[in-house]
Amino acid sequence: MKDWGIQFLLWREKHITEKQFLLILSFVIGIFTSLAAVLLKSLIHSIQQFLTQNFNAEGANYLYLVYPVIGILITGLLVRYWVRDDISHGITRILYALSRREGRIKRHNIWTSIFTSSITIGFGGSVGAEAPIVLTGSAIGSNLGSFFKMDQKTLMLLIGCGASGAIAGIFKAPIAGLVFTLEVLMLDLTLTSVMPLLISSVTALSVSYIFTGNEAMFAFTQTSPFVMERIPWVILLGVVCGLVSLYMIRMMSWTEGKFRKLQTPAKKFFVGAIILSISIFLFPPLYGEGYDSINYLLKGDAVHLLQGSFFYNIDLNHLLIGSPLDGIINLNYWIIVAYILLVIITKVFASSATNGGGGVGGVFAPSLFLGCLAGYEVAHSINYFYGMDMLPEENFALMGMAGVMAGVMHAPLTGIFLIAELTGGYGLLLPLMIVAIVSFLTILIFEPHSIYAIRLAQKGELITHHKDKAVLTLMKMDNVIEKDLEVIHPAMKLEELVKVISRSKRNIFPVTNDNNIFIGIVLLDDIRNIMFRQELYQQLDVRKLMTIPPTKLHTTDPMETVMKKFDDTNAWNLPVVDESGVYVGFVSKSKIFNSYRKVLVHFFDE
Repeated sequence: MKDWGIQFLLWREKHITEKQFLLILSFVIGIFTSLAAVLLKSLIHSIQQFLTQNFNAEGANYLYLVYPVIGILITGLLVRYWVRDDISHGITRILYALSRREGRIKRHNIWTSIFTSSITIGFGGSVGAEAPIVLTGSAIGSNLGSFFKMDQKTLMLLIGCGASGAIAGIFKAPIAGLVFTLEVLMLDLTLTSVMPLLISSVTALSVSYIFTGNEAMFAFTQTSPFVMERIPWVILLGVVCGLVSLYMIRMMSWTEGKFRKLQTPAKKFFVGAIILSISIFLFPPLYGEGYDSINYLLKGDAVHLLQGSFFYNIDLNHLLIGSPLDGIINLNYWIIVAYILLVIITKVFASSATNGGGGVGGVFAPSLFLGCLAGYEVAHSINYFYGMDMLPEENFALMGMAGVMAGVMHAPLTGIFLIAELTGGYGLLLPLMIVAIVSFLTILIFEPHSIYAIRLAQKGELITHHKDKAVLTLMKMDNVIEKDLEVIHPAMKLEELVKVISRSKRNIFPVTNDNNIFIGIVLLDDIRNIMFRQELYQQLDVRKLMTIPPTKLHTTDPMETVMKKFDDTNAWNLPVVDESGVYVGFVSKSKIFNSYRKVLVHFFDE
């Protein structure tokens, strides 16, 4: 840091308290994250407008086969040769930074996610801009904190401020920004953290209002009030949303796994390009974020979903006329139901292909999109079979958005408040709560982790609200390995072993071969009764005296696994080896307990 920077730090330390400076930083973060959100939305809208302004709404548009491919190709090349870092799965990377990188996010994430995701989505990539902007906001918070030499605990809070500001700025939803940080990023709500998070969210909202006005993101007018008789149908919608969320998480994980097995970027691009272009050509609502389709459904206009496709010229004039109760078989009904169902099924593959083929984007928008379609589909089907005026389809489309978001992200509060703020649909707060909670409870039966956390949870690198598990996640294996033990070898005689014991301060001795491969241990308690019998000095060697420990730890083991091995074996000390079996050191329970207390006091003490 330059001299002026050091001088400022000294001046700040003298004149501004730590808490005051934290509030100032949260205000600054709110401004920058909102500006980044406005820039990203403008870039995406400008690119889409330029590319699609002359598209034909009444028939197929073959450029749908081309534009998405160009988008992921350009993005892939930029990431490979300019960024030279993995910037996909933005929120997963934030969770990893919180649990493993001490709250530090690389500086390039401040701008690279904006430009790469705007190209991906602007050209039609079937993903959302919210995860990239959340990564951008968190990177702003992390790097601003690092610039001013803030400690790790404060860096984690500033990352949360960036995420809150990003959600508030892009969605105009300050409450959702706050609860998103608490539920998805899993930062604890304390007296110390709540005020900076609120300041960032409200500041970002204010800046967003200045540039884009104060209208809600989605135009929604509640024409039908909620009545209690519809609660059973609302609960049914919650179950459906939970199952759709499960489908989205499982199929995306499966598809991403298939893409990871493709060894070269070229193979990934070609497979992703084929899946993406064909999907969007057949189902144009998959183009980009899909927010136009959401607006249509919130107005009860499902016919517009067919614009720009082969299906547009099908006669849908009688789409909402007749029902089985009247003895009428309405084929048009089945066309729209089948079309929406196919869009729901295909959306998951289109989103996975976008990211797998080289694009950059998140699952925020896809979850809103799928939820809106699922909600409309449920209400439309019930109305067809039980009467046209039974359920307001627009309201159910709105509630479905909250349900799928709550399920996919394991964040019911985020789903409730985000949809209420996005649409101004506060009159539906009760059914939004019911759908979000039922969806969340439904998916918990099948999947304990959100789409963001599932990758880290499988590696034991996920920080959670469970303080014991969170502390273990924050602890690092390197910090608890003890390497001051005297290493002995199998051929060593008892006489030599006694000499080693005489200069050692420990009562345990690891045994390795000539290649330093761990073989076993010798415990002082096991040889105490013979170590002074000189007649045995040349008769006994370490090979006869050593024992095998109940288990071994590996350098890649997460701390939760380490503690489980200690509990299962009742051991007090366990050896650590690398992937090749080479001896590294020992871990003791006492060392873990000491480190545990330090981390607990540092991160969770008010």
